[in-house]
Amino acid sequence: MISGIFHSSYEKDMALRRTHAQKIRLVILFLFLLAFPFIFRENRYYLTLANQVGIAIIGAIGLNILVGYTGQISLGQGGFMAVGAYTAGILTARLGMPWWASTIAACFATALVGVLFGIPSLRLKGLYLAIATLSAQVIILWIVTNWGAVTGGVEALVVPNPTLFGVRLNSDFNFYWVTWLLVLLVTIATVNLFRTHYGRAFIAIRDQDIAASVMGVDLFKYKLLAFAISSFLVGLAGALTAHYRSIVTWERFTVDVSVLYLAMIIIGGLGSVTGSFLGATFMTLLPALLTNLGRAARGTFPAIDSLLPFIQQGTFGLVIILFLIFEPEGLNKIWRNIKDYFRLWPFSY
Repeated sequence: MISGIFHSSYEKDMALRRTHAQKIRLVILFLFLLAFPFIFRENRYYLTLANQVGIAIIGAIGLNILVGYTGQISLGQGGFMAVGAYTAGILTARLGMPWWASTIAACFATALVGVLFGIPSLRLKGLYLAIATLSAQVIILWIVTNWGAVTGGVEALVVPNPTLFGVRLNSDFNFYWVTWLLVLLVTIATVNLFRTHYGRAFIAIRDQDIAASVMGVDLFKYKLLAFAISSFLVGLAGALTAHYRSIVTWERFTVDVSVLYLAMIIIGGLGSVTGSFLGATFMTLLPALLTNLGRAARGTFPAIDSLLPFIQQGTFGLVIILFLIFEPEGLNKIWRNIKDYFRLWPFSY
């Protein structure tokens, strides 16, 4: 009886999906994602949630590259998303640039801003770096709200509807395909990134930057590269938010968003693409679940409408605390334990 994973060639050992079970699960997930928009085409609520999850996954993967894989703490996620959203919105609304071109430009602009604020990472670590990135969040939002001639200040920036061959893309059904196609591309690119020497350098810096430097890893170069790649993907999430919502406001990119995305990768699992998927999905669907439960209990507890925002905030904090205490490696570790149980059955180890 075979219990475990065994490889008989280097090709199998280097494959992205090494076992038949992994390939079967991937096919099932792919078929589910293909069928989902057709099943719920008449229900905009579920399609909206699916689009929000897709955008959150892209942003979470970007943050996980920086925090989980490279070990550089960041609290500037909301600010970097604002750069992507406002860049895409301004280029489309005021310069008439096509939505896809403005999205690409927004990604590179956000990467440049990320590199700028990543320069202190050579000298700062841990809490000090977190404060430096938090300052990026504050500075970016201050520029957005006070540079009225460019961003419109506190007024909402209206973005034209994205179209492709005359078809409006920001309907829930059409945008689903755009979002999840980009999720697929980002996932493949990220998984392969950490099969290269760049990804291994990121991990070496996370594990012990002094040892990585002794081995010849250029800390300044690779830390800035990690900020650039992370910010590129975060800018993509921000640009998608702008084109999907058609309205860009600074309230969407406050420090609460930065904390939310940090919670996604902590709950999902640091240093894991799968963890980014699980954490982003969990933290996006949790408020929706609580809202639906609150509506269902409205008849029994009429006062629950006024308490619901506090219940959501309390649940948000409680979930983070419980995961940090009982499963610091997040949902990805729980998923690995489930897979290992069935893979090694009937043996315990």
